[in-house]
Order: sequence, then C-alpha cells, then structure tokens
Amino acid sequence: MSTPRRTPLLGPGSRTETRRIADILRQETIGGALLLIAALAALVWANSPWSAGYETLRSARVGPEALHLDLSLATWAADGLLAIFFFVAGLELKREFVAGDLRDPRRAAVPVVAAAGGVVVPALLYLLVNTQLNPLTGPGADGALRGWAVPTATDIAFALAVLAVVGRNLPSALRTFLLTLAVVDDLLAIAIIAVFYTTHLAPLPLLAALLPLGLFAVLVRRGVRAWWLLAPLAAVTWALVHASGVHATVAGVLLAFTVPVHRAPGKGTAEAAGEGTAEGSGESAAEGAGPAEHFEHRFRPLSAGVAVPLFAFLSAGVAFGGPGGLPGLLTDGVPLGVVAGLVAGKPLGITAATWLVARFTRAGIDEGLAWVDIVGVAVLSGIGFTVSLLIGELAFGAGSTRDGQVKVAVLTGSLVAALLATVILRLRDRVYRRIAEIEAEAEAEADAQADAEARAAAPPTT
Repeated sequence: MSTPRRTPLLGPGSRTETRRIADILRQETIGGALLLIAALAALVWANSPWSAGYETLRSARVGPEALHLDLSLATWAADGLLAIFFFVAGLELKREFVAGDLRDPRRAAVPVVAAAGGVVVPALLYLLVNTQLNPLTGPGADGALRGWAVPTATDIAFALAVLAVVGRNLPSALRTFLLTLAVVDDLLAIAIIAVFYTTHLAPLPLLAALLPLGLFAVLVRRGVRAWWLLAPLAAVTWALVHASGVHATVAGVLLAFTVPVHRAPGKGTAEAAGEGTAEGSGESAAEGAGPAEHFEHRFRPLSAGVAVPLFAFLSAGVAFGGPGGLPGLLTDGVPLGVVAGLVAGKPLGITAATWLVARFTRAGIDEGLAWVDIVGVAVLSGIGFTVSLLIGELAFGAGSTRDGQVKVAVLTGSLVAALLATVILRLRDRVYRRIAEIEAEAEAEADAQADAEARAAAPPTT
C-alpha cells in the first residue's frame, strides 16, 4: 500500500494569487515606511521642549456635540481612522477564504491556527508575568491584568515592510503566510476588543445600526459602487456602533463582511461600477473585478498611506522619562509582560501551532522551505504596533501612566522582534539567493549544451 501523500502547509500559491499578494505587499511596504516616519515624528515631538503642543493637538476636540461626536483628535484616529484599516482587513480576509487560495480548508487551517496560537500564548505569558513574576506591584495590582491582549496583535504594515527589505529572495509562500496570519490576527484582535473591552453596552443604537448596515449590504450586492450612496450609510453605521459602546472599529469589519467577493451575475463592467464616469485605464483592473476587490483597491492606499500613519502619529508619542517611560520598563509587570509576549510569546505560539498542524494532520511544510523559515516569520510577527497601542489605550485609558508604559513596551518589544527577525530572515535570504543563483547557472549550462547539441546535429550547409 502506498503512503498517503502529505499536503504542503505552505506550498506555492496560484499565479493569480501570487500576483495579487505582490501588489498588496508593495502598498503595505510603503505604508510601513510612512508608519515608521509618523511614529518617529510623534516620539521626537513628545520628547522635545514643545511636547505640550503635541498633547494639545491630541486632545483638541472636533465634531458635532449634538450627536455626541465631539471627540478628541486622538479618539477620532483610534475610532474612525482605524475603522478604515479594519474594513480593508475584513475585505482581505473574506476574499482569501471565498476566492483565494485559502478557500481550500487544508490551506486555510494553517494561518488560522497559527494566528490563534500567536494570540493565546502571548496573552498567557503576559498573565503569567503579572500574576507570578511581578516583584514590585504584586499580582494584578492597579488593574494590570486588563492589558493581557496588548501583545496579541501583529502590525501588518511594519511586519511586511521589514520582510520586504530583508527577505527579497524568500519564497512567496512565506509572504502569503505572514500577510494572511496578520490579517486573521487583527480580526481576532477586533473580536477581543468587542467582547472584552466594551465597558458599557447600549442595545438600542446597536440594533439601529443593523438598518444602515443592511441597506449597505443590499446596495453592494446589487452592484452599486457609488460613494455618495454607500459612504453615508457606512458613516451612520459607524456612528451608531460608536454610540452603542462597542468600539467603533467593529463597524469596519461588519461593513467589509457584507461586501460580496464575486460580481453579481449579469452585471457588466460599466454597470457594476455604478459611478457614471471613466477614471482612466489604471482603474480597468478594479472596474472588472468583484465588489470586494474593487473596494480593497480603492481603500487600501487610504488605509496604509493615511489612516494608519495618522493614528500612529497621534498615538505613539510618549515621553521616555517619568514613571510611564523607560525607567519602569524593567520594574513593572505591565511593560515586562508586553515585551515578553511580543518577543517570546508570539514566535512560540505561532511556531508551536504550525508544528501541531503538521504533527497531527497529513500535512508538512513545502519541500523548498525549512522550519527555521517559519520561526523567522513567527519572530517577525512579534512586531505589534497599531492594534497593540489601541488595546493599551482601551485597557488603561489614553494618557495614563499605564498607557505610557504600554507604548514604551510595544515600541521596545517591536524593535527587538524586528532586529531578531532581520538576523534570521537575512541569513535565510542569502541561502535562497544562492540556491537561485545555482539554479540559474545550471539552467544556463543546460541551455548552452542543448544549443551545442542542436548545432552538432544540424546537417551541414552547402
């Protein structure tokens, strides 16, 4: 009897999927660079003699007071701009599972299980540090346990930007794995926010949000893409979710999940566009795509290039001095737990979960990959920034001492994870580059030999 063939966990994807992932990576890499610039600008300003101006900017309130939307700029960034980020993440996840390579349950199980491991283990490690190994503040003092979810999120833009710089020759399967893992990770994070960080719940606005959400779903399923119809419905849905007490970013995910992946039957390109204007040949790919791809094409640049960098600028500024800064990094369980979760918990959880899938199923990593590649990507997933900062604010209150500790710890842990991953992946990148060079040389020699044999076999010319 023949042994059943093992399914590759991280085998190469289809050509269409590979091209799409490459396009996403380019946009997220640029977004990662902008995110880094914004974070550094915030840190410099917050630690300068003009730091009071930074706090004044963050706390400036704008919006209609009658609708209870007179929010600070920092809150608008966390609740409003990140809703765009989660809208794009929701679209990406739905497309992967409906029309992408992850529609195969065997392929989908790997990043989902890995993301779950990358959430559970960092959270447990944080709780362990803050209940057993905190010598100064005692077990769970000052509500420290509320920050258990801070180290569970992976920052898509930063992680992909680092991978693009240090891993140009790494297999595309690893890039797809990291992207999907990070998206699933963020969706798990938004579920955690909705369930564990909703301090009060008003059922009436939440139920009322179903009406504009339903109208939005009906329109997009009928092929409507007109912004002047969809944007007001999305804004009302967001406002009602915000009023309900559930974090408003949840609205972004709910809206994304209503968008169909495939174009409605019988809808032509021009009719499905629903916009009435031609926008040039550069939009042709998006116009002929399904609604989810169309919206993702439109909103990913806004998310990666505007929403997330602005959130970073208004959230990352923290003074390194004082009790919330560097002096408390190694003496308090909250920052210790965050750093431990990002640097150790993330790679341990992701690698262990992936190994368990390989161990207890008829699956194994692709022949062209090694387990050290998985470890490198798992370490890289310890870069937690955008969502980690958001959870820190929700857990401890924006501007609090604990929030300052979380910011310093997230920055420190993310930096350490990025440096460790750079070392691992850079070494692996050299290996894959050398393999590619050897294969190219062998192919060139084979072509030359074939040409020589063809000339020798050709009849002499007279």
